[in-house]
Amino acid sequence: MNAPREPGVQTPILDLAADFPILSRPVHGRRLAYLDNGATTQKPAAVIEAEARFYRESNANIHRGVHWLSQHATELYDGARATVQRFLNAARADEIVFTRGTTEAINLVAQSWGRPRLAAGDEILLSTMEHHSNIVPWQLVCEQTGAVLKVIPVQDNGELDMAAFEGLLGERTRLLAITHVSNALGTVNPVAEMTRRAHAVGAVVLVDGAQAVAHQAVDVQAIGCDFYAFSGHKLYGPTGIGALYGRAELLRHMPPWQGGGDMIRTVAFDNTTFAPPPQRFEAGTPNIAGAIALAAAIDYVQAVGLARIHAHEQALLDYGTRALQDIPGVRLVGTAQDRAGILSFLVDGIHPHDLGTILDAEGVAIRAGHHCAMPLMTRFGIPGTARASLGLYNGLADLDALVAAIHKAQALFGTRGGTAPCTGRAA
Repeated sequence: MNAPREPGVQTPILDLAADFPILSRPVHGRRLAYLDNGATTQKPAAVIEAEARFYRESNANIHRGVHWLSQHATELYDGARATVQRFLNAARADEIVFTRGTTEAINLVAQSWGRPRLAAGDEILLSTMEHHSNIVPWQLVCEQTGAVLKVIPVQDNGELDMAAFEGLLGERTRLLAITHVSNALGTVNPVAEMTRRAHAVGAVVLVDGAQAVAHQAVDVQAIGCDFYAFSGHKLYGPTGIGALYGRAELLRHMPPWQGGGDMIRTVAFDNTTFAPPPQRFEAGTPNIAGAIALAAAIDYVQAVGLARIHAHEQALLDYGTRALQDIPGVRLVGTAQDRAGILSFLVDGIHPHDLGTILDAEGVAIRAGHHCAMPLMTRFGIPGTARASLGLYNGLADLDALVAAIHKAQALFGTRGGTAPCTGRAA
């Protein structure tokens, strides 16, 4: 039974769990409360069917065949690109490059834009809250070019120190690579304002949108960024597919990152000429079915309405925040004023991994550990957190199950305070 609602507290408005087949599957004999959406989202039947339908009815390679199936598959694939273009409000379809996900998209920019242009002493500006996939590619480029990383600090509430950001911008700043929404804290960063300030010193801006696109409308022209990356599997789509938005004038002058079929115009042993973007960056046979299913996921999300999704998840976030704050011995990590649907927390006396195991036995799926954000955990002086991340199919019952399972864990450990025991496991 849901806990009583306080007066004036917003009520969730969506009831979509029935659209997601896996949510009807019991776990350990209990109803599944899936709260690990920050890691990957579940897929609606419409997306599962779109991928299966491609293999049943339309499977062929694209861009090369003259037969009907190849032409049909090409139309579907190119249509998926146009869907992503509209979803991000990119100016042109050829500004959308299909990738395996956010990680590959960032590596593409690092190696194709960054490596040829950066030099010793040039500065790449990141933040303490970045996912490893928006840190390691830039470290590699720094080793290759002599460029250096500068890091925007994070305040105690999980918000960026914007005064420090201003102080770090300078004539040597060549790139700002910033997360739109923190995967570990849920902090929503002011990316449009940060882009404006970075452009004022001549820097290029890449936004990691992996944790943003499922929770709010994204308009890359309004943000003004030069690159924007996201993953399909965090948007109720398949794994192994994602997209990179890049401004046409930048993509046009970037060399290929990978070589192979379909990214060329002509090949001879003494010279090869390359296709224009986006084909230049899509060597080999792409994930055709994945792109089509990603478009189906976007259609599903847009049919629900991103404004409604945002309102629903904010109501859940408010409910969950209050519920966790009411449990003695529970501490939230990250309390930014503008926050997406992530509840990152610690329970006194229980290591996050132990907590995650106990919650799993109760049918509650969360993530426990450093969330691929080890520098952020170091900043807060903790090995990791327990993270409940929300999606459009979650309801109050999922959060009530989370709270009940935390109480059970506390009872098993016999503590509502103290120091978490050392388990010897890495976070």
